[in-house]
Amino acid sequence: MKISNILRRIGMTSLFLLAFWATLSSISNVTYADFGLMLKKDHNVSANVFYAGQAEYRKIALQEKEFKVLKKQKKYISSEQIEGPKTVEEVINIDNYPKATVVATGYTAGVESTGKTSDHPQYGITYSGVKVKRDLYSTIAADLTVYPVGTIMWIPDYGFGVVADKGGAINGNKIDLYFHSIEDVYSQWGKREVDVYIIEKGNGVLTEEALLNLNENKALQVFREQMNKS
Repeated sequence: MKISNILRRIGMTSLFLLAFWATLSSISNVTYADFGLMLKKDHNVSANVFYAGQAEYRKIALQEKEFKVLKKQKKYISSEQIEGPKTVEEVINIDNYPKATVVATGYTAGVESTGKTSDHPQYGITYSGVKVKRDLYSTIAADLTVYPVGTIMWIPDYGFGVVADKGGAINGNKIDLYFHSIEDVYSQWGKREVDVYIIEKGNGVLTEEALLNLNENKALQVFREQMNKS
C-alpha cells in the first residue's frame, strides 16, 4: 500500500472524528474544556475514595491493636480489690436480722448420715425434694416445727443455709449442715454452738428453681466464687 493512500485514510479518519465531536458538542453543549474537567473530577473522586478507604483501614487496624492491648491487660479482681462491702455480712446488713443460738453439726448424703447408698433411688434427695447442695446457699436440715422448709439463715463460717431436710435427731434449736464428704464434716465443721441469723422464714416449700435463683444472686457472685474455691 502506498504511503499516499495511508496518509489519505488517516486524514479522512481525523476529519470524521472532528465532525463527530462537533456534532456531539453541538447537541450536548459539552466542550473540550468541559470534557477535560470531567476527567479531572472523576480522577479527584477516585482519589478521595482511595484515601478514604486508606483512612478507614488505618482506623480499623488501630482499633484491633487497642483491643489486643486491652485484652492482654485484663485482670480479675477479688473482693479485697473492689470498693464497698468486703464480706457477705456487710452486704446484707446482718445485724438487721433476728438471731438464734443453735447447735450445728454436719451431715452428708451418704449412708453414715442418711442410711442410703449411692445406688438408692432417693440418694442425695432431701425431704423437700431438692438435691443436696453445698454452694453459696447450701441445703441444711432442721426441726421443721421451728424452721419450716425454705427458711433461709446465715451461718457464720459456713454461709447461707436453706432448710430443705429434716432428721430424727434434729429437733428444737439444732441444725445439720450439708457437706460433700464425712472428711469435710470433720475438717471444716465438726459440732459447735453458733449464733445464726434468720434471713427469711420458710413457707414449707422449696424447689430446685428457687434454690438456683438464690445461688445466682448477682450481687453475691464474688463471694460464691471465693467459697467454692476454698
